[in-house]
Amino acid sequence: MSASEIILHHYDASPFSEKVRLMFGIKGLSWRSVIQPVIMPKPELVPLTGGYRRIPVMQIGADIYCDTQVILAELERRHPTPPVVRGADWAVNLWADRLWFNASVVAIFAELGGAVPKEFIADREKLSGRPFDVHAMKAAAPFMKAQWRAYAAWLEEALQAADYLGGATPSLADVAAWMNVWWTGAAAPKVAEALLTGLPRTLAWRERLRAIGHGQRSEMAPAEALQAATRCEPLESCDCDPQDPSGLKRGDDVVVQADDYGRDPVEGVLVALTGDRVTLARECGELDVVHVHFPRAGYVLARR
Repeated sequence: MSASEIILHHYDASPFSEKVRLMFGIKGLSWRSVIQPVIMPKPELVPLTGGYRRIPVMQIGADIYCDTQVILAELERRHPTPPVVRGADWAVNLWADRLWFNASVVAIFAELGGAVPKEFIADREKLSGRPFDVHAMKAAAPFMKAQWRAYAAWLEEALQAADYLGGATPSLADVAAWMNVWWTGAAAPKVAEALLTGLPRTLAWRERLRAIGHGQRSEMAPAEALQAATRCEPLESCDCDPQDPSGLKRGDDVVVQADDYGRDPVEGVLVALTGDRVTLARECGELDVVHVHFPRAGYVLARR
């Protein structure tokens, strides 16, 4: 086992994990797949993250990357060929993660209705901090489907000039948009086909991305991934932006949490703070010290 081996904690139906799996395919990477539970408890994930429970999480040695924003950025940094991130792609990524994803949630679960397991509903209510109301989703579905269709129409227009949103080859914008098209198609295929009817360029784009695949995947047991963290030292992280509005500096005791849902706080010692990333050092008992990385955008950082 190499200290640079990529380990992805995910489950196959996870829409956000699909973004990372597509990135593996674009870059032709080999990676280890650790299947985590869809709902809590996740006893072989939260020791790595310090309490963060959202999926996916990427692990490379004793460095733990939470949220697809920081996962995709780290993959681009470590494996820059072929280049994927271009121009305003990060802004497109945030739009697809939030606005389009919200439309996908309503379109999918309004269709699934009573087939959604009660345990899943209870778990997602704890995750989001609000009711998971399928009846309300059914009432909102006409509006949200219209929004979903409008977002897809933006793709159709953008694909007039090239095979991908990024030009001749896929970019992060393609990866971000793909998540919603893939997930809706996988979870509610009749809904997806109806919403994509009359968008031939988008349908062709969908098939091109599907053909890329997920790179070279091999399975790993969760316990083995925990052991991998004990055999490695985290990368040295020392960049701290002196202009960061928080005024925090390296060595401060801090807490990080998402600003939308899954707000479980993660505590640690600040070891890096840049315009796009927060890195904490955490003592994890038998795991010794790991570095846990979060995006700056979309997360709240405060002194503990």
